[in-house]
Amino acid sequence: MYARLSSILFPIATLLFIGSIVWGYQEHQEKNSVLIKAENQYQRAFHDLSTHMGRLHDQLGQTLAVSSASQGMHRKGLVNVWRLTSQAQNEINQLPLAMLPFNKAEEFLSRMSNFAYRTSVRDLTKEPLSSDEVKMMKSLYKTAGSVNQELGKVQDAVLKNRLRWMDVEVAMASENGPHDNTIIDGFKSMDKHMGAYPEAEWGPSAMSTARKLSSKGLDGSEVSPDEIRRKAVQFLGHSAANGEIQVTEQGGKTELPVYAVTVNGHGGTPVQMDYTRKGGHLLWYMNPRVVKSRKINFDTARNKGSQFLIRHDYKDMTPITYDEYDHVAVFTYAHTIGGVKNYSDKMTVRVALDNGEIVGLQASDHVFAQKVLTPGKPKLTKEQTRKGLNPDFRIESSSLAVIENDMRKPTLCHEFMGKINDRHYRIYLNADTGLEESIEEIPSSEKAIYK
Repeated sequence: MYARLSSILFPIATLLFIGSIVWGYQEHQEKNSVLIKAENQYQRAFHDLSTHMGRLHDQLGQTLAVSSASQGMHRKGLVNVWRLTSQAQNEINQLPLAMLPFNKAEEFLSRMSNFAYRTSVRDLTKEPLSSDEVKMMKSLYKTAGSVNQELGKVQDAVLKNRLRWMDVEVAMASENGPHDNTIIDGFKSMDKHMGAYPEAEWGPSAMSTARKLSSKGLDGSEVSPDEIRRKAVQFLGHSAANGEIQVTEQGGKTELPVYAVTVNGHGGTPVQMDYTRKGGHLLWYMNPRVVKSRKINFDTARNKGSQFLIRHDYKDMTPITYDEYDHVAVFTYAHTIGGVKNYSDKMTVRVALDNGEIVGLQASDHVFAQKVLTPGKPKLTKEQTRKGLNPDFRIESSSLAVIENDMRKPTLCHEFMGKINDRHYRIYLNADTGLEESIEEIPSSEKAIYK
């Protein structure tokens, strides 16, 4: 009996054993194939990064070598600097550096990219490179040279010793032992060189392209948690009267310390708010309750949002965009000055479509917006400006508006809304020069705003 049973099971066990070996071998081959592909991708990104950083250094040198009156060559050089910097950023993002402190280098490249782009798109014949900007570019050229030397050392070591990026990934993922990998040390040195660039040397034009939210420009003095608690009760009204209000300070060592407020809402849903520590300005409010149905229409929801803003002393706000999802209407409002919309000073209101309750407010753009007391008067009329539009563009409405230009300066524009190629657009033409400042497509969901 046992002999018969073994004669049956033994071939089956043999087949299973052989099958497991074959399966294991195939899995091993597939794993190796994936690792080889990942390693090849890392190597390609690294060597492309080295090439583009070298070309970036050369391009900065070439831009500095031409005459100060060569605006065309300056523009071409700055465009190439922007393109090469953007490519270098993309290649850094492809490398396994997520766990490596490389933020200074990434910020440096981001600022250089923004500076090159913003400077190249301005009219250099009327506003050529200033002496400070030329001085800054010379410093950038020197810094890029130092970074290239460090990157060259890493590249030489990679090629000479056949270093693998997969080993870098393993080294950074390891919780024990120092990260003394050659590649890691090289990139840390690069980050140190880029981080040593003085922030003040970026100048006002470059700093305007990398806006940071900071409490320095806010009105008012420091407020206490008790004052924030009173503000929260006043904002929420009766809904906060019986709820427990928790106020905690966050970001105390950052440029924007805030108070986070949590209130137990109806049904146990926590209502959350953020206030700035300086001035006690409300940044955002969120009531994350589930809205299960739609019972009110667009006009009612818009009126609810507008009344809410007026009730909380946000005056002269005009709805400019609209969207809807999960039975919640989302309206964006812009501050209006003498009938002129200021698109840089805006806030977003979320309206529940079951009962019209306001379930969200995003006000940070309004709090940190550059204050425009008067939009000014246009030098060109609407009729003069519209000559710069595409003849096929069918205008449906027009008005004056203030937008931020590429240098993030408030700019008065004639805003034309209309249709071309079966799509709706907003086109902003500078009210002083008639040149295009911006163009954006109007989503179909927003069209209800203009009906």
